[in-house]
Amino acid sequence: MLIKRSIPLLLTALLAFSATAQDDMSQDDAMLLSEVVASDDAAAASKDRFRELDKDVQSLKKEVLDLNRDLFLLEEELLFPANSQVAFFISMDVGEYFALDSVSLKINGKEVANYLYTNREVDALLRGGVHRMHMANLKTGDHELVAVFTGKGPHSRDYRRGATLEFSKGIGAKYMELEITDRVKKQQPEFEIKEWE
Repeated sequence: MLIKRSIPLLLTALLAFSATAQDDMSQDDAMLLSEVVASDDAAAASKDRFRELDKDVQSLKKEVLDLNRDLFLLEEELLFPANSQVAFFISMDVGEYFALDSVSLKINGKEVANYLYTNREVDALLRGGVHRMHMANLKTGDHELVAVFTGKGPHSRDYRRGATLEFSKGIGAKYMELEITDRVKKQQPEFEIKEWE
């Protein structure tokens, strides 16, 4: 009889324990599920924050590049003001009778630039490129420019030739082009200094 009475009691306790265990399990599952959702939200928030930081970094990088360009222009303007600036450019046309190695510039008897060209640079000049060889400040007045070109001339012989120009520097920038061309009739290179207008 005691066993008959204790069976329902035991069943009730067992059912109560099972319900509590299910509640605990569902609470654990719910907590685990909420942790997973929270970690997904955190990952999405982290990605959004990373994208925002990346945009900020790219924006800052662009600002730095713009500032660097502005500083370069300001530095050039301060070092070479427009009223005293003079620039010398090298150009080549054809190049059949002369293979350029180097150019040396003298202004008023003082050597101001000496440049040794690579094969790639000479090739760029032959394709129409122009090289700014030297930029300087000159006071107004008369000046003498001597350019000495060194390279291989006709029949692959060493060739050294100079060109001279006396010019007057006024107020404002002055640009000079040292042009190397071929003189087909004489089968010789020609070196000419021109002032740009």
